[in-house]
Amino acid sequence: MAMIDIALYQPDIAGNTGTILRFAACLGLGVHVIEPAGFDLSDRNLKRAGMDYIAAAALTRHVTWAAFQDWRQQTGRRLVLSSTMAALPYTDFAYADGDILLFGRESAGVPETVHAAADARVLVPMKPGMRSLNVAVTAAMVAGEALRQTGGFGTV
Repeated sequence: MAMIDIALYQPDIAGNTGTILRFAACLGLGVHVIEPAGFDLSDRNLKRAGMDYIAAAALTRHVTWAAFQDWRQQTGRRLVLSSTMAALPYTDFAYADGDILLFGRESAGVPETVHAAADARVLVPMKPGMRSLNVAVTAAMVAGEALRQTGGFGTV
């Protein structure tokens, strides 16, 4: 059975990635890190945020965006980008089993080529004047909604 996965595009902050690995391990989600990351993936800060859950996380590393895209196309999975540039609220999107939820760099989001490659784009609505939420918080919110819609809670 396919499941919901999270993909992180060139993450900048080890603590956020560790937090995402921790909640993904607890919820049975796969995590794909699209390199290069802004830190060493064996960095102690990654381990600090992820605690001992990192060993239980299903982590796949992709050396480039092109390598990730090749893998995704071979598996036929849909890519759903969370972006402050999107118009559709994440709660209004119809998620499907097998979706990959993509989150951009904390410092810069994703480039236009990555934005264009997404099958869908969703937004976490915020109060006017606010730039963005923490990527780990956003990932948890969007993944939670995707799991709710697909019946993925409690199936691990």
